[in-house]
Amino acid sequence: MPYYSTPSVPPRDNRHKKQWVIPAVIRRRSKTAGVIITQYVVNIPEGKSTPDFESKPIPVSIKEGQVATFKVAVKGDPKPEVSWRRAKGPITDKDKFQSKYDESTGEHVLEIIKVSGEETDTYKCYAANEYGKAVCTTTLNVIEASKNPSDFRKLLRRSKVEEKAGGETDKRFWDAMLNADKKDHERICAEFGVADLNSILKKLDEKKKERAKNKDGAIPYDEDGTETHSPTRGGRTNNSNIRGPMMQKVDEEVKLLLLNTGLNLTEEEAALLSTGFKLSDVDFVIKIQELKVLEREDALFACVLTHPLPKVTWMGKGGTLEDGEKYSVTVSDHKLIHRLLIKDCNLLDKGIYSAVAGITSCSAWLVVQAESDPASAGLKRARKATLASGALIDLEKVAKEQQIKSRGEMEKILAAVKAKHREGRAEEGKSISGRDGAVTGPDENSGAKTGAKIKKSKGKGSEAKLDASGRLIGDPESKRRIRSGQMDFDKVTGTNEEGYSEDDEDFPGSANNSRNRKQGQETEDEETESSCRDVDDGTSHTDMADCDGNKDSSGTVRRPRRTKKAQRKRRTSGRDPNEAAASGDEESDGGESEDSTGQLKSSRRSKRSQRLQKAVNGESTCPEDYSEYDETEDKSGEPATRSRRKRQGPLTEDVVIDPGVHFICGLSDVSAVINESAELACKLSSEDCEGAWFRDGKKISPDDNFSASKDGAIHKLVIIRCEEEHSGKYRFEADGRKTEAMVNVKDPPRCDRADVTAFAEPVTVKVGHGAIFKLRFVGHEPVKIKWYREEEELLDDDNNNAKIEKSASHSRLLLSRCQRKDTGEIKIKLKNEHGFTEAISQLIVLDKPTPPLGPAEVTESSAICIEFKWRPPKDDGGSPVVNYTIERQQVGRNTWKKMGEIPGVPSYRDTDVDHGRKYCYRVRAVTAEGTSEAMETDDMQAGTLAFPGPPAAPKVVSAYDDCVNISWTSPNKTGGSRILGYIIERRKKGSNLWTVVNAMDELIKEKKYAVKDVVAGMEYEFRVTAINLSGVGEFSNPSEFVFARDPKKPPGKVTNLKVTETSYTHLVLTWTKPEDKPEVQDEAKGYFVEIRPAECLEWSRCNTTLIITTSFSVKGLKSMNMYWVRVIATNDGGDSAPEELANYVLAMPSPVRPKFTNHKMKSFLVVRAGNSVRITVNFEASPRPHIMWLKDNVPVTKRVTISNSDGSSQLLIPSSERSDSGIYSILVKNLAGQETFSTEVRVTDDPKPPGPVELDENVPGTVTVIWEPSPDEKRDDRLHYTVSKLDSTKRTWTTVADKLFNNRFTVCNIMHGREYHFRVYAKNDMGVSAPSDSPTCGKEKKKEKFAVSVPTRKDCDLRCAPTFIVPLKLHNAPKGYECYMSCAVKGIPKPRITWYRNHVSLNTDTNYYISNTCGVCSMSILRVGAKDMGEYTIAAENGLGRAECSTVLSVRGERETPRFSSEDGLTHSGPTRQKRATAAEHKQLRAQLQTVKRRK
Repeated sequence: MPYYSTPSVPPRDNRHKKQWVIPAVIRRRSKTAGVIITQYVVNIPEGKSTPDFESKPIPVSIKEGQVATFKVAVKGDPKPEVSWRRAKGPITDKDKFQSKYDESTGEHVLEIIKVSGEETDTYKCYAANEYGKAVCTTTLNVIEASKNPSDFRKLLRRSKVEEKAGGETDKRFWDAMLNADKKDHERICAEFGVADLNSILKKLDEKKKERAKNKDGAIPYDEDGTETHSPTRGGRTNNSNIRGPMMQKVDEEVKLLLLNTGLNLTEEEAALLSTGFKLSDVDFVIKIQELKVLEREDALFACVLTHPLPKVTWMGKGGTLEDGEKYSVTVSDHKLIHRLLIKDCNLLDKGIYSAVAGITSCSAWLVVQAESDPASAGLKRARKATLASGALIDLEKVAKEQQIKSRGEMEKILAAVKAKHREGRAEEGKSISGRDGAVTGPDENSGAKTGAKIKKSKGKGSEAKLDASGRLIGDPESKRRIRSGQMDFDKVTGTNEEGYSEDDEDFPGSANNSRNRKQGQETEDEETESSCRDVDDGTSHTDMADCDGNKDSSGTVRRPRRTKKAQRKRRTSGRDPNEAAASGDEESDGGESEDSTGQLKSSRRSKRSQRLQKAVNGESTCPEDYSEYDETEDKSGEPATRSRRKRQGPLTEDVVIDPGVHFICGLSDVSAVINESAELACKLSSEDCEGAWFRDGKKISPDDNFSASKDGAIHKLVIIRCEEEHSGKYRFEADGRKTEAMVNVKDPPRCDRADVTAFAEPVTVKVGHGAIFKLRFVGHEPVKIKWYREEEELLDDDNNNAKIEKSASHSRLLLSRCQRKDTGEIKIKLKNEHGFTEAISQLIVLDKPTPPLGPAEVTESSAICIEFKWRPPKDDGGSPVVNYTIERQQVGRNTWKKMGEIPGVPSYRDTDVDHGRKYCYRVRAVTAEGTSEAMETDDMQAGTLAFPGPPAAPKVVSAYDDCVNISWTSPNKTGGSRILGYIIERRKKGSNLWTVVNAMDELIKEKKYAVKDVVAGMEYEFRVTAINLSGVGEFSNPSEFVFARDPKKPPGKVTNLKVTETSYTHLVLTWTKPEDKPEVQDEAKGYFVEIRPAECLEWSRCNTTLIITTSFSVKGLKSMNMYWVRVIATNDGGDSAPEELANYVLAMPSPVRPKFTNHKMKSFLVVRAGNSVRITVNFEASPRPHIMWLKDNVPVTKRVTISNSDGSSQLLIPSSERSDSGIYSILVKNLAGQETFSTEVRVTDDPKPPGPVELDENVPGTVTVIWEPSPDEKRDDRLHYTVSKLDSTKRTWTTVADKLFNNRFTVCNIMHGREYHFRVYAKNDMGVSAPSDSPTCGKEKKKEKFAVSVPTRKDCDLRCAPTFIVPLKLHNAPKGYECYMSCAVKGIPKPRITWYRNHVSLNTDTNYYISNTCGVCSMSILRVGAKDMGEYTIAAENGLGRAECSTVLSVRGERETPRFSSEDGLTHSGPTRQKRATAAEHKQLRAQLQTVKRRK
């Protein structure tokens, strides 16, 4: 989505009396990720385009000293110019940075020669043409070379850590996941490169549970503390004697926070209060709300906390947001309101933003919407901050109320913690026994009262525990009183429902603290005087007048502290009960008092008086719902009253304590600017109290630099002119109270207002001229100065035609040879360690306008005139168009006629034309800067007949018995002249005759009409034609048929809706059409079927067009999903009420018991070892069954592959072994039943032949054949034997026995005098083995033959062992060429030839072509490779012996090229030469072999 930015329009120049108009600058994202395109003009001519990157440069990490290369491919018309820049400096060194263009690939290349650490930087590539520019970035990371191996190990280890940082180990990843919605989890994982989403979600649940546990747990987690369990106590304690630096830092932050709450705490009291206050108690009173803003606007998130915090953590886009140029983080003076301002929002800022306070967080969406108004596109608006809907609440008012509430809570916590602290020191080691339980003293190691148990008598004696902060844990009564957003006071101090605390103590900050403070610390008599001081409600100590309860300096009445001896004496002496009763009455009549929030406590006073009266009368002083007593005796041995504490005398009356003067609002930290004023203010509770101001402990006296004033109860200190030495801690003291704040004087860069105003004035120059911008400033040095043009930083570079001058007090920017595209915003940014400032100006470069935009549109063409219009120029050059000059040429002539100038309206009407002639026009735009090039129109003819085109088909708006209302739209083609009106025709359904509704003299001007000439009940259609100056145009397409009748009533609901058929992907519905009731419901015209998945709330229609049948098949369902279905009847009157099925429909067929459909399945299967085993079973079952394959009643192993589909299942063993033999069973089971089928699979191979065969002839006429078993007999239980016999009188073998499972067989009918041979075969399911022959049995009786003595010739014995007459030669073949080996061997009988490579037989290897022709043995390797290198051996063997011959084949690495010799002509080294040599060698070997044969 592009977004637009336009420089603000400069003010009217009184000298030129004209208004400057600035063209829009459009920024948009490219389809290539990370590329930003800036478009200079709004409308780009057809065929032209802005630059864009087809491929981005890839980030490079390279070792030092190598060459780094970046490549990009760009597109655009005109062809863009590509340039390179870097962030840290120029790239003008041509020897170092070489930019080139590769024409073969069309890529622009930047090479950095011999990179070093100085070249590590971010590099930008710019592609620009006259219509815009495109920018993309990349990075170069140079790895420094090191010779130390340990450095490489560190580098490797660091790279691994950095690689992990982008995934699960990145803290930003988990922060984003914890604060995001479920729908964003997948997107966040993709951004951080995390693939395993399921495991991440499991870890995320664990982290959320852990965070909730840490947030809600009663015992906070202390990272450096150790948790100890005591067998003598029911609670747990945290041993925090050893605290790490992290906890110390948190404590210091809490202590500093408490000092700034306006409670006037001392550091000691803040340290005590920090033990009772935890950051986990902070919550949000008002959370941040969802924001919707437009582009270029500011977004403001705001939240209010329950307790003041100096800082909250703002999260967004997967990381922490810091205060800077983009984000502004602010906090109110009272630290309760925190705000995040997101400046200049764009679409990339859209997402979830979170505020984290302690362990509590809140999140909200920021939605950035693109500019929807096209008229305002490209115009830069004045920024405004958009607030959330919840931000309309008066945050200051809510914060003030919360501040008062939190201050009261802090005071209560402080009182409780002080009491615990004093009790822990006074009663350490003691235990106070009660009737129902005991309160045990503090742990010796902790020094605080932790783990104490308080048992109540009410209920069933539930236990309540106090932790180290005084918080009540496990009390069901207090748990019911917890309120969100604040700490419950009863839970912290352990009070009951009447408001009494366990120790009956005062609470600072309230007027009801008249109860006596219990002193449990023993003191000596000589410390009595010093003990007359006590802690007041404002946490400051003041001196008392005496030790008898007189008023102190603040006017408060305090009960004097006494030593233990004095208290014991008073208890022993006793007190008159009447006196005690009187004191109780006086207290009751003493009036009502107010606490810190102004609420009355009269009922509480009356209850306290009743308790005192009960104590006098010997009754219990505890509330009825909190009864815990100790049985005690006084010193006289007489039993005393039962009370919660060991008291030896009657109760004394309480004394009312006046809180005195205290601070309503304390000081807040101030950040001031040097040489400007700063103000500190606080408010007291009294207007009559004076105070004093201090800085760093020294009192401030009013002088020229400081001014102190008092306005009622408000005290102010004004620093008139801040200097650096005025920074420090300021304190205001009044009536023993004090409040402190820090003043930090900064010296950020700043400019004089007049200079900024002058700088903001736009600078206007003509094209080709230079522009100068200058600004003076002051500020703490060093000041970093940066200049920007349209948010792009300008460097001091000649390529940019920019020169920057910098000094300690001013900076100047000189832009030379300015072009029109340089028009835009010029900004200077000044920054130092104290802050930054910006100033913005505008550069306007004036040029002549571009030509007007065509093509020209003819608005009227008649016999007397031609009128046409065009569009203004894309760029007016910075000046408005004043006039247009018009020239005309008659077609066929060479001269142009000047028609004159017209005002700046882009249209022209030429009345000086001749009928039928054609004209051409030239239009030029004229501004104050010059005249543009001409825009030439197409030929225009005067007075041609151009009829209008057809309008769109009319639409029926409404229909009645006597009228039909229709409407239509204008035709796209008007014929070059205006439309005079329209004519309507109508036709009845079934007729071919169109009837005119209105005559030619009654043309319809508007594009709607009410046709009244209709007959009720008839069905009509309509068409429209337009008429212009030329005549009547074409008719439109007819409208839909409509009945002329009053509107119908909607139909009723369908009935008998039911499902007749279901499957995994579809269901079939049937229903009965609704009844037709006149005046109530009309007949249905059709039906719509709607469906809704059970987990979805929205209905979707299954048919887009009406169906008229009462059945429908809903397709595209998901298997086993639940769906709700309904049917709606409809007609012209509207839709009926939907009729919905009573129950959901499950996408599955009707239940069907599993059944096997393939009846040709084999129950026995024999497979050769090494082949695959495949068993396919087809079945029918509904719902989809569970399928299990078993082998010998045990689930199949992982090497077996199971493939299941809707109606079949397949078992596959890719390469079978003999161990895979067994019975395989398939179990198909569903809700309707189960079915099983078994197949026996036997994996075997051709059997090996039996062992040696022996014959036994013990019985005449029989021979027993005995043989050794086959080696496969033990592995194949189906292996058997077959015995065959050969009689010497016959020439065929006959089988005498088959399927023998033993190793012997007796053959009968053996004839004496004949020879017999026997063979034994081993057989199995796969085949028959080779035979094992027996020795010859019996001898045949030879007949005497007639012998003729003929002289015989003794034949020559030619048999000989194999020998090689021509051996193998060494071969060195080129890689990829053919290699041919040959040799000659002789031997009789013909020897058997075997080739070997590295002692591995090659006779069966198809990669080698082997032949043996007449003793010439050859082997050919078609393409020689490295794998063919080695030793090659040929063996020749016959019955007389064996011979071998070897050679070595080596392969040359590169192919040789033809070589030319001056002596021999062309010499080839390659396949051709080798083939010729091989043929000659072959011929020579044959000749030698023939010679040997002839000799024999």
